[in-house]
Parts: sequence; C-alpha cells; structure tokens
Amino acid sequence: KGSKGHWGGKVALIGSYLLMMFYTTVTGWMLYYCWYMASGALSGLDAAGVGKFFGATLGDPVAQVVGMTLVVLMGCGVCAMGVQKGVERVVKVIMVGLLAILVLLVVRSLTLPGAGAGVSFYLAPDVEKMQSVGWYAVLNAAMTQAFFTLSVGIGNMTIFGSYQSKDRSLTGEAMWIMGLDTFVALMAGLIIFPACFAFGVEPGSGPGLVFVTLPNIFNVMAGGQLWGTLFFIFMSFAALSTVIAVFENIISYSADVWGMERRRATWLHAVGIWVCSLPCALGFNLLADFQPLGAGTCVLDLEDFLISNNILPLGGLFFLLFCCLRRGWGWDNFIAEVDQGVGMKFPRWLRGYVTYVLPCLIIFVFVMGYVDKFGK
Repeated sequence: KGSKGHWGGKVALIGSYLLMMFYTTVTGWMLYYCWYMASGALSGLDAAGVGKFFGATLGDPVAQVVGMTLVVLMGCGVCAMGVQKGVERVVKVIMVGLLAILVLLVVRSLTLPGAGAGVSFYLAPDVEKMQSVGWYAVLNAAMTQAFFTLSVGIGNMTIFGSYQSKDRSLTGEAMWIMGLDTFVALMAGLIIFPACFAFGVEPGSGPGLVFVTLPNIFNVMAGGQLWGTLFFIFMSFAALSTVIAVFENIISYSADVWGMERRRATWLHAVGIWVCSLPCALGFNLLADFQPLGAGTCVLDLEDFLISNNILPLGGLFFLLFCCLRRGWGWDNFIAEVDQGVGMKFPRWLRGYVTYVLPCLIIFVFVMGYVDKFGK
C-alpha cells in the first residue's frame, strides 16, 4: 500500500492477454492435429503434401476460429470450476498424462535405427557454430526462451505462488518448477531430433518442425499413426496447461483487484480473449496481407514480438526491482516471504547479483531482442 508496485499487476494482465491472443490459436492447431493423426488424414502424403495440408489448415478461416474458440471454452470452463475443483484437479491429470506419454515417445525415438546421430546433434555443443552465429545471439535466445517457458514477467508463477501454503518454502517450490520444466523440454528434444536423423529429415524450426517435419516422420515410421497421435496429445496437454494457467492469472486479477465474482470474471474474459484472438486466427487467411514486421510476417509474429521481446523482460525487470529495492517491497520483506516453511531457502549472498547484475542481464535481453529483430 502506498507503493507504485500495483502497476505491475496491470503489466501482467496486458502480457497475459497478449500471450493468449496467439497461444489459443496455436493450441487449436495441436487439437486439430490430434484428430488428423488419429483419423489417418495425413497418411500416405509425401513431404510436399504434408506441407500443403498444413498450409490449407492455416488458410481456412472457419477452422482457425473454431479451433481457437474450442481452446478458449476449455480454458475458461476449467477456471470457472474454481482453483481446487477445476484448475488443480484438471492440470494434475494433464501433467500425469503428459509425463506418461513423454516417456513412451522418448523410448520409441531413442530405439529408432540411427537415433544416436540425432542425440549427438542435440546435446553435443558445436562451438564453431556458436561462434559463427555469435555468442550474444545464442545467450539471448536461451534467456528469451527461459522467460517464455516460465512466463516470467506476466504473473503466472506469482499467482500460483500466492496459492501455495505456508508450510513449503517458495524457493524450494521454484526449484522444482524449473527442474521439471527443463526436464520436459530436454525430453521433448530427445523425441524430435533422434527421429529426424533416423529418417534423414532435416530438423527445421518454428511451426514447420511440429506440423510439417514430424508428420512426415510419423508417415514413414512403423506404427506412425499411433505415435503421431500420442505426440500431438502430448503437445496439446502441454499447451492446454499453459492456457489454463494464464486464464487463471487473468481471472484471479479480476477477482482480487476488481472484486469481481469468479464465474462472471471467467466468462467476461472468455469473450475478451476470444475477440482479441481473432486477428491471429485470421492472420493466415483473411488478414494474410497484413505483414506488420516486414515481408513474410503475420499477426502472430507481431504479438509474439510484443510479448517475448517486451512484456516478458520488462515485466520481469519490474518484479525484480520491486522485490529488491526499498521503494518497492524491499529485500527483507521478500526474504521473509520466500523463506517461510520447509524447504530450500533463498541464498542471501545473491543479493548483490539479483539487485545489480541480473537487472543488467534482463536489459541485455531486451536490447538484443530489438537488435536481432531490426538490426539485420
């Protein structure tokens, strides 16, 4: 009370909306591909055919809006049931299913003939390639990914931390979150890259890797229809857990700050997110001529740039300074909060690092994002 820290909530709310404006559409693609793989719609297509199939999916405005709408309804429907009866119960089931499918897919991918080359490509550092790309670019890409995967800077971890009971330390829980997040990411790589090398497919990047390259691999893999279906169920589970988490962040803000009843807030934001998600859903078809960041870009690229290169680092910087500086919450109050309960305590000797060094690193990520986007 009396501080300017309340502005951080507004930044987090805007950031959560920006993320959902394109993440709902991408999650819709995942759900569609669960059906496409299970029904055999991609079976028998060659590489060019799979690429055209994905292009046709993006080019259908009705399909894009329907998929996005389904994701919005699923996310808001879970949150409308409440934190324990809805969010906690559903996400627990999703996470258990995600991890089970993850293990199955990793084992299958690693047992493919020639998978070793993919593991080497994935895990063995290539110093020459890093030097050719530039160390700054590599470090910036890694830090940007860390911000995005944990939704640092838009309050997602904060809202679930606020639900945490006082008997467990927040520092210890944060370490579990980072560890599990990194584990799932590493395992996903052990699915994708060994499979690419086993079938001689060049691993691409962006949506093409997931929706074009991998379906091509599943088409020539023994039992590929089953494994492809499991893979997209895994991807859908991962994406839906993020959607539910961000929706909960938005809804809880409305309940805590605006005093709005949960169900009313849920459906109010369901409409708001649906309307705001329309430009991305239509950005590959009816709005394809709108190329905001130059030739070949689309609405999704603009929204991703705004959240990944702006809101996430700047929001993270705001929270960091709020916790460390006297004008905000202050270091002593921060330590008293995160060290409550059983578990790992926050290292007090890191105070100088998080107060002075870490803000500089975040500013570096922010500046390099603009250099990478507009300096070439």
